[in-house]
Amino acid sequence: MLFLFAALPADTARAQADAAGQINQAIATHMQQKLAEEAKRQAWQGQRHSLDTTLVGSAERLPACAQALSVAVASDDPSALARQRLELSCPDTPGWSITALVQANVFLPVVHAARVIERGQTISAEQLQLQEVNIGKASRGFYNDLDEVVGQGAKRRVRAGQLIAPNLLTAPLLIRRGQQVTIIASQDGISASATGEALANGREGEVIRVRNLGSQKVIEAQVVEDGVVTSTFR
Repeated sequence: MLFLFAALPADTARAQADAAGQINQAIATHMQQKLAEEAKRQAWQGQRHSLDTTLVGSAERLPACAQALSVAVASDDPSALARQRLELSCPDTPGWSITALVQANVFLPVVHAARVIERGQTISAEQLQLQEVNIGKASRGFYNDLDEVVGQGAKRRVRAGQLIAPNLLTAPLLIRRGQQVTIIASQDGISASATGEALANGREGEVIRVRNLGSQKVIEAQVVEDGVVTSTFR
């Protein structure tokens, strides 16, 4: 009697493991493909992932399927990062179907501050580091590449270890108030340059007030690059 008790559960467990294994494998294959497509589209580097899966119903009595399982997405949001509702079906005769709820946890190395970055600073590579995070929890966005952040300006003070989100960045200051600048003026194909003093901070494309140190005249000039503004003869 003890022998029969031990043998029957072993047979049942083997069948269950086969069906469960097929279900898990079908889910893993489907999600891996979807995440690979997303990684390519987003140009992610260094991705890894895990899956949280809940079956709606029980797989305990399901027989192993002689054919590959079909997987259909029944979610409103098709994004691979959203919680997915998958319908898995065995096309055998008779076949079976089961529903799975799947949440992908995607981990990427993303840009963090390696040290304090002060407001208004132009960010250098030495101020940054990569740390792995679950990007599903990075609701304000992130950067996966240091080069996307280097050269940007800090919109506000960033503490050491803080994730660098897009809302923390702005175009870098190319000119600071009180800085000596070169004024390039042109009209009708004639150009000239003069030395001036910036009366305000400026980013590329912004118009700021500048004092011409030769004439002492205050003009409005557009920032074109680091230390250079442009104006027109008046």
